[in-house]
Amino acid sequence: MELHEHLFRREAGRMVATLTRIFGVENLALAEDVVQDAFCRALEVWKFRGVPENPSAWLMATAKHRAVDVLRRERTARTFAPELGAWLESEEPLTPAVDDQLRMMFSCCHPGLAEAAQVALMLHILCGFSVDEIAAAFVSTHASVEKRLSRAKHVLAGSKALFEIADAADFAERLPAVHRALYLLFNEGYHGASPERAVRVELCEEAMRLATLLLEHPRGATPATYALSAMMCLHAARLPARLDGSGNLSALADQDRARWDAARIAEGQRLLDLSATGPVLTEYHVEAAIAGVHASAARIEDTDWGQIVALYDTLMTIRPSPVVALNRAIAVAQQRGAERGLAEIRAIAGGDRLASYPFYHAAQGELELRSGRSEAARAHFRAALALARNPMERRFLEQRVAACAPTEASAPEPPARV
Repeated sequence: MELHEHLFRREAGRMVATLTRIFGVENLALAEDVVQDAFCRALEVWKFRGVPENPSAWLMATAKHRAVDVLRRERTARTFAPELGAWLESEEPLTPAVDDQLRMMFSCCHPGLAEAAQVALMLHILCGFSVDEIAAAFVSTHASVEKRLSRAKHVLAGSKALFEIADAADFAERLPAVHRALYLLFNEGYHGASPERAVRVELCEEAMRLATLLLEHPRGATPATYALSAMMCLHAARLPARLDGSGNLSALADQDRARWDAARIAEGQRLLDLSATGPVLTEYHVEAAIAGVHASAARIEDTDWGQIVALYDTLMTIRPSPVVALNRAIAVAQQRGAERGLAEIRAIAGGDRLASYPFYHAAQGELELRSGRSEAARAHFRAALALARNPMERRFLEQRVAACAPTEASAPEPPARV
């Protein structure tokens, strides 16, 4: 099942993009259906015969055979792209192309759709997100996301063709929505709301792969794309230490920094340097810079918290949000003490929007514990535990509740969430 999930994340978007080019964007549903059928068939066949030597080619061939069956039944009812006939007659394997994926990425960001719908569509079609996973990423409901996707697919199906990436003006106009989708995809893997796991490396890898596709295209290699890729690399470098030897979440203060990926840190710094061109400072530049400060510190005590607070101040002017304000408050606590951090948390504008976020309560618990108020800390940690979204978070928060014994004289520093 894990192999199937990994392949689905990696291959489904590629296959749907290529098949949509062949069938025509108005037949997107058909492309999605035959890809889904191919994966269902893989689950059945591979269970008994084992995984083939080239699973990607097997999946595409199976999707093609399924498409042929459908087309033979519905040939007079649909209009298809000119190359379809030649493809049906050809025995050559069909290989998903990079340009197909880029065209699908930008097609999902149709100007007739709100940004949230654009992002949801891209996550669903290109990245294989389920409706529930998108709902978690958007902090929305299953029904709301399902309706949003249905409307978005209807708009996309009304397009005459997939987006033409050769059009420089349209490319630039749609690029911010593509960035946002990749950002959400990475975050869902790094610290998401999945009911199974808090850390899903394969989603981080997929976001980084798609960002690399953008960088490889001349029009996609913008300062913002470099900054987004830098942020991903610098965070991904910490993934090996995000879980301890028992598979439990490890706060930043407790991570073994020797396990951080030095090669990815170097690549992230290289990309961050390349992003430092042009007059525009984006949220991705600032978040990458914050991650870079953490990566440059050999120990938690060596972290330049003043610089991090200043960067969060900048981020609040670019994209203010309660979550950014919470992260800033945690950094302030590291710089100026727990009481000041608690005051900053209480002053967050729109803080009520964080009420369902477990680490909003956990952050207050950590700072209350540092201030010697173990009973108040326990209450916050219990509130966080009640909101835990998966077993990893649950075990982490249970440990924090247990740390609130009245005799506790001290506690670990609160984790910085960036």
